[in-house]
Order: sequence, then structure tokens, then C-alpha cells
Amino acid sequence: MSTAAPIPVDSLADLADADLQRLAARMAQDVFAGIFRLAVEPDGERDAVVLGEVAERCFNWSRAGGDEAARALRLALLVSGLDQWGLAYTQAFQLAAIPPLSALLGSLRNRLDAAADARFQQYFATLNDCEAAAIDFKIELRRAIHLALWHAMAACETTAQVEAIVRPLGSLMLGLNEQMPELGWRLLADALASIQMALLAAPNGASAQAQEGTQQLFASLRHALPAERYQAILAHSGQAVLAWQQVQRAQTGQEGRA
Repeated sequence: MSTAAPIPVDSLADLADADLQRLAARMAQDVFAGIFRLAVEPDGERDAVVLGEVAERCFNWSRAGGDEAARALRLALLVSGLDQWGLAYTQAFQLAAIPPLSALLGSLRNRLDAAADARFQQYFATLNDCEAAAIDFKIELRRAIHLALWHAMAACETTAQVEAIVRPLGSLMLGLNEQMPELGWRLLADALASIQMALLAAPNGASAQAQEGTQQLFASLRHALPAERYQAILAHSGQAVLAWQQVQRAQTGQEGRA
């Protein structure tokens, strides 16, 4: 497998370009963060109002597409993103469910008529079945999910707490590799590069927990992945980190001359 292999054409790019795909991923992250707060600090009356407002916002954004196909794809991107955030957090924090998230997803689907729901299901299936479909969305989404769990791990106080998050984080990454046998390694490389950048960018140096957990994560991936794939991931992520470091040094030099 070569890291230079081109990414297949994104069949959904005409309906949602790279910028819109990345926007959808960021919106899913923002919406999930708010929904998760409702799950952590439930307040029945307040939650119902907030959920209604969030559902309206999501639905209005999906309806801003240029035609019915674009609208269905926008909703499929949002729902797919929220689904993946929910799965990651239920696994990482050993939750049985996230009721506000289930309520939101149900509300969004219930607003669709039969024809709109069929279009939605078509694009949702395409996202799952075709690796290159909305690839920019997938990269942005997975980077955010993996980095969020890494930050949660870095904030842990004990080795046991670190291991409790590293295990499901590693499982999520390995699951992604299995779900996307051709392109999954690229998403993993991007996520690992982001983690390394976060380590290097820590203002007072990375905590012992962050360093320990990162070492455990890399070791688990090295042992679980085929050697060729793991080396490709390391090479790709290493290039990204090197490019980032060069930019950081250039910016520091410019500030020093100012």
C-alpha cells in the first residue's frame, strides 16, 4: 500500500463540496457537545425547549440545500456525524445510551415525509457503504472525535482512568480501519498527527497522563495493525507533523523579528 495512492473521486462532491462537508462535521460536533451537556445535567422542562431549538436549527440548515437531493445529503451528514459522536462517547464512557441524542435524531427523522425519508436513507447508506463519499466530512469528523477523547484522556488523574479511555479510543480507530479498508488509514494518520500536534503545543508541556496514554495508544495500534499499514500511517502523520512544525517555527521567527 502506498501513501501516494490517489483518493477516489468523491461521488457526493457535486452536492456538498469540501467546505460544506467540513462545516457539517463541525456542526455535528457543536450540536453533540450541547446535547451531551443535557445528558450530564438533565432538566426535563429546559431540555425539551433546548432540544426543540436544536432540532429546528439542524432541520433549517439541512433545508438550505439547493434541491431535494442536497437537502437529504445535508441531513444525512448531520445524522451520521451525531451518530458517530454518540457511539464514541457511549463506548468511551461506558454509557448505556444518551437519551437527548436519541430524542434529537428521532425528531429530525419524524419531520420527513415518505419521499424525503427515502432520499435521506439513500444518502445515509452511501456514506456508510462508499469510503470516498464525503471524504472531507469523514476526515474532519473523525479528527474531532479522536482528539476530543484524547483530551479527555489527557485530563485523567490516574493510570486506570487513562487506560479506561485509551482502550475504547484504540477500538474506535481499529474499527475505522476495518470499516474503511482502503482509506481508513488516511483518517487514522490525520488523527494521530493531530494528537502529536496537541502534545507538542501544550503550553506547559504535556502531562504525564497525556504522554503515557499516547504511548499506550500508539503501541496498541502497532500491535493490532498489519506492519505495512501501521508504517504508512506513521509516515503520513509524520509528514503532517513536520509541516506543522515548520509553520510554527516560521511564525515564531516572524514574531521575533517584529
